[in-house]
Amino acid sequence: MRGGADYLAALKDDREIYLDGQRVHDVVHHPAFAPIATTMAELFDLAADPTNEMTYRAPEIDAEANWVFSIPRSREDLTARRRAIETWARHTHGWVGRSPDHVGAFLAGFAAHPEAFAAEHRDLSSSVVEYHKRVLRESLYVSYAIIPPQVSRATTAHAWDGEFIQVGVVAEREDGIVVRGSQMLATGAAVADEIFISCIKPLTAEDRDFALGFTVPVAASGLKLYCRRPYATAASSGYDYPLSTRYDETDALVVFDDVFIPWERVFVDREVAGLRRQFFDTGAHVLGNWQAQIRFAVKLQFIAGLARKITSVNGVDKIPGVQEKLGELASVASLVESAVLAAEYTAEPDDAGMWRPGGRAVYGAMGLQAELYPRVLAILRDLAGGGVLQLPASVADLHNPATRADIDRYVQSPGVEAVERIKLFKLVWDVVGSEFAGRHHQYEMFYAGAPFVAKGYAYRNYGYERHVADVEEFLAGYTAEPPR
Repeated sequence: MRGGADYLAALKDDREIYLDGQRVHDVVHHPAFAPIATTMAELFDLAADPTNEMTYRAPEIDAEANWVFSIPRSREDLTARRRAIETWARHTHGWVGRSPDHVGAFLAGFAAHPEAFAAEHRDLSSSVVEYHKRVLRESLYVSYAIIPPQVSRATTAHAWDGEFIQVGVVAEREDGIVVRGSQMLATGAAVADEIFISCIKPLTAEDRDFALGFTVPVAASGLKLYCRRPYATAASSGYDYPLSTRYDETDALVVFDDVFIPWERVFVDREVAGLRRQFFDTGAHVLGNWQAQIRFAVKLQFIAGLARKITSVNGVDKIPGVQEKLGELASVASLVESAVLAAEYTAEPDDAGMWRPGGRAVYGAMGLQAELYPRVLAILRDLAGGGVLQLPASVADLHNPATRADIDRYVQSPGVEAVERIKLFKLVWDVVGSEFAGRHHQYEMFYAGAPFVAKGYAYRNYGYERHVADVEEFLAGYTAEPPR
């Protein structure tokens, strides 16, 4: 099994990454990327430790592999997969949204249904199967960018001014395709091994050149990443910004300057219908979003625990109004956790033998994510009050003899020394008020796309037909006859 040191060594390549107008030559040691790279390395070490029970004998390669990359072929497999995902999520407390198990779930779904990639003009089914075997063998960290650049919401790529703003095929060769353009939002790509590029936004027949699915090494010639402003570098210390300094995944715009993609890396080749097949006919979308909800449930549990802790420190946890708010937090966290387990309980094998989590439960929770997360933050803000505002500027104030005595006296709670109270409320601020917190607020609201998109999944997977039939049967049981 790949360990953390192996993963970090693999990042020392010629990847072309730009930040603040400068090229980053070593993501392992650069202050913007080193923290998240270290966190990812810890995840690989966790998986490699047999006491964590994250591995199994993968039949596709007849070798040991990580459960998070598996094709679940029984209910027991699905449970083992969920537990492995939870192990990683609990290590990051849910604050890493694009760990390797996310795209890994999509790739497992793809490989379970190679027939979805056997288009009439080109059969790419073997590409999908063989690539998934690579992920199993090498424990690859694959990020993805599956959203077009936000040039225009009113039109699609073919109608935009300028050629190949969205990534598309500019040339076909005997051994592959050449692509040009860009794609967003590649979370974690700077510290990933490879990137899966596709488009989940509906395209038209005129967008054929942009209807692609392929993987590419981050260090591929002609590929560039333009990263947003990092939060880790602006954090004064791990004490002051405990989340920012550990879990800041760098989102990036991916730019392709005539990058060659060999056929063995291409899954969808200029086929609009193929885009939908790869995500939805294969079950990849529900499997990947089940992983997302497992991670989200762990994050909500962490925030709920944080809220309970601050009410105890402030001595207000016996107040009925405070308990009501804590009860609401518990309700939200329990609902998402219950949806995760309900999806597992209602799972069924598809025609290829892959056990798909119940879509009704997965998409039901996902449809409310954009509303649940802001409500959770609002409750936490309410419970914290001014406690997150009246804090020393940094940990340095605790080390200066001229200031320490006042802080110890005035910034403490009964039974809780100043250094521990400040640590707690600094953590709360990194959840609700820092730049890292603001990014996560926006991120969770649009995790599954715009809210109408997420609710659309819930609508289509709820199974309204049965319930409408119940209503119609009831309506048929009485008439407009006058009462006797």
